[in-house]
Amino acid sequence: VQLQASGGGLVQAGDSLTLSCAASGRTFSVHSLGWFRQGPGEERVFVAGVDWTGSTHYADSVYGRFTISRDNAKNTVSLQMSGLKPEDTAVYYCAAESPYRILALDSRAYDYWGRGTLVTVSS
Repeated sequence: VQLQASGGGLVQAGDSLTLSCAASGRTFSVHSLGWFRQGPGEERVFVAGVDWTGSTHYADSVYGRFTISRDNAKNTVSLQMSGLKPEDTAVYYCAAESPYRILALDSRAYDYWGRGTLVTVSS
């Protein structure tokens, strides 16, 4: 699976932004998918994920503000972000696990990564 994230940019606090991740490969529908982010000088952390059955999970920091969704027909996974805060500033990455694995919060469980897209939220 090859992944390509897009949609980052510079926004103001309170704005909304949607990130998209396009994937190649015929097994997309059976991969659990995650969005991670890495702020300046910080570790890469889990933001949101959707498993291959469609169940979702969110980090506490984004719960209620971010929504992850997948479209298996289009091989895409999106992250809708609203109520953005300066602390959401980071490089965002989409990632996929190997087929049929349960959704993991640890980045080490993910085998496929896209290039990040930068989100900058100004105050």
